[in-house]
Amino acid sequence: MNFISRALVLGSLSTVVGCASMKGTKTPDTTEPTPPPATASLVDNCDDTQKAVSKEADALASPYGIDQHVDKNFPDRKVSWLMTDSAYQKFVVQTGAKNFGRCNDVGCYLFAAPSGTIQGAVEKAKTADGKHDPAVLGQALGLPAKNFEGPLRMMTLDLAAQKVCTRLPVDADPGVWKCTTPEEKDCFKFGGYTSGGVPEVMVINAPVADTQVAEIP
Repeated sequence: MNFISRALVLGSLSTVVGCASMKGTKTPDTTEPTPPPATASLVDNCDDTQKAVSKEADALASPYGIDQHVDKNFPDRKVSWLMTDSAYQKFVVQTGAKNFGRCNDVGCYLFAAPSGTIQGAVEKAKTADGKHDPAVLGQALGLPAKNFEGPLRMMTLDLAAQKVCTRLPVDADPGVWKCTTPEEKDCFKFGGYTSGGVPEVMVINAPVADTQVAEIP
């Protein structure tokens, strides 16, 4: 299934000077402002195998790599994705899965989009009877409407808080639907966006226990 904050403000340094009417003078405050802490790259959470894949992907995307992609499109570092309820029950609940995604001997691979984008698309697709329109949801996310038929589950994960490995998706990732012709739509194109232009990242071993799950009728 291909689903596919930072804001630190430094206060200005002000020098306090004693007024002429005051007894004595104040010593100017020369304390340097504390610089904002550097935000760690999400790739730092990856093992050596995934770091190598990320390095190759960044080189291919140069000068636009995963860090720039996350800063631009995932400022709060929160991602969301959708599953049909039937798939959630079958592949997560019944199996007691520890991680979301398509798994192999190396790890579990999951396409995810900005939480705000997914939540906005779900709101837009709501119908008068409290359910959702798969066609509207698919159009908003640039994915086939059939992916969103029936009750859904929306998962949300804070990548920074959980320190989860994240990189740009590549065409060798499990679950990638490769394009067969230049004109084909709804297929994988390298660059960190779905065919519909929605930002996406590849999350490795997204933990089920640390993911918020919401029901979408």
